[in-house]
Amino acid sequence: MKRRLILPLIMVLNACVPVTQGGTASRAVIADSTLPPMKTFGRAQISRPAIANAELVRDFLDLSFQMESGRELPVLTRFEGPITLRLTGAPPPTLAADLGALLGRLRDEAGIEITSVAETEANITIQAVSRAEIRRILPQAACFVAPNVGSLSEFRKARRSPRTNWALLETRTRLAIFVPKDASPQEARDCLHEELAQALGPLNDLYRLPNSVFNDDNVHTVLTNFDMLILRATYDPALRSGMTRAQVLRRLPAIFARLNPAGQTGPRPRPTATPQEWSKAIQTALGPGAGSAARRAAAAKAVSIATRLGWQDNRRAFAHYAMGRVLQGSDPIAAQRQYIAADRFYARSPGTKLHRAYVASQLAAYEIVKGDGPRALRLIDPHIDIARRSQNAALLATLQLLRAEALSLEGRVEEARSVRLDSLGWARYGFGADWAVRAKQREISALNPGNPPA
Repeated sequence: MKRRLILPLIMVLNACVPVTQGGTASRAVIADSTLPPMKTFGRAQISRPAIANAELVRDFLDLSFQMESGRELPVLTRFEGPITLRLTGAPPPTLAADLGALLGRLRDEAGIEITSVAETEANITIQAVSRAEIRRILPQAACFVAPNVGSLSEFRKARRSPRTNWALLETRTRLAIFVPKDASPQEARDCLHEELAQALGPLNDLYRLPNSVFNDDNVHTVLTNFDMLILRATYDPALRSGMTRAQVLRRLPAIFARLNPAGQTGPRPRPTATPQEWSKAIQTALGPGAGSAARRAAAAKAVSIATRLGWQDNRRAFAHYAMGRVLQGSDPIAAQRQYIAADRFYARSPGTKLHRAYVASQLAAYEIVKGDGPRALRLIDPHIDIARRSQNAALLATLQLLRAEALSLEGRVEEARSVRLDSLGWARYGFGADWAVRAKQREISALNPGNPPA
């Protein structure tokens, strides 16, 4: 069973984590809000940088024939023929529009024949339920997808039966996605992207992939060009459900040569496998449930493994990021050193501009605390557009709020007020209810030594 873990890249004072308290605001509350109107994104415009086809073949096989647990999948499975989808439960007001935009991209960019229907039966059912209902079943999951069911009640009854065992599937005909109805609009959308991608295609996640939602670092929140290319290959006419890994391997080079002609370059060095002990250490360090000592030990283990294996890629950077996150409450200076190390390794790894935006927000926060507005602005400014193009409203609002404080330190009060006002519309999409947006404002304002205590 694939699920989106509650493993966000946590910002200073949790500044980029969508949170809720008793559910997102209703339509009436939104209408009566004293905050500016919520801002939303249009259809994502994703660039298509060159990706080597030799790497795509490796990635496709590792994503499609293995689960996160390491269990091998015997055959390729997908939907055969047109796919219907329905939305049920009590979805947030923004979810239908986000779903429509995603379906349009899947049709155009991945070539998948998928349509939304109003019928009581469909190949894919997306059911919006409460966080509590999801966590009663999977305590660490924000959302998840399951085969051969159409509702949460049906899944409960069949949960431990062969019917819901992904490894026993030969083809996909019916499944359900469960997303939170009481999360921020962005969190609901993020779940929608990841779970629908895995309902249609790969069930695995690979930490080595910097430019993909098929990665438990949760940096990318909407499907990337890489993800669409993997899905397009999954539904290529040359493949079908029931094919073995060897059969798929024989056809993939020709498929990617046709789909990605710019990627016909020579083979590159194969990245080393990601040990399960490293993945477990990362999840312990950043996930829920562990105490501070256990989190620190797990983060140190992740850095140690990455160093021992000689990694120079995004995984090494993420290990340092995790260490910084664990240390920032108890040893801010040591945490800052870890964030600097993370940025150094991200800079060496292609496809990590969004990752560096997260790190920049952490480093800029330290500069604001020190009262260094110019340095904070130099860190923040290159990443505003990256957050916007990546459609990450929580990160965009966080960067803008940090920028407003940096401008205030510079004495540019009117400009700071304008930036802060612009951030609030994005914050409403990224963080949800008014109380959460106001809390985020207060948290970031408190970083500025020139502001009076709240």
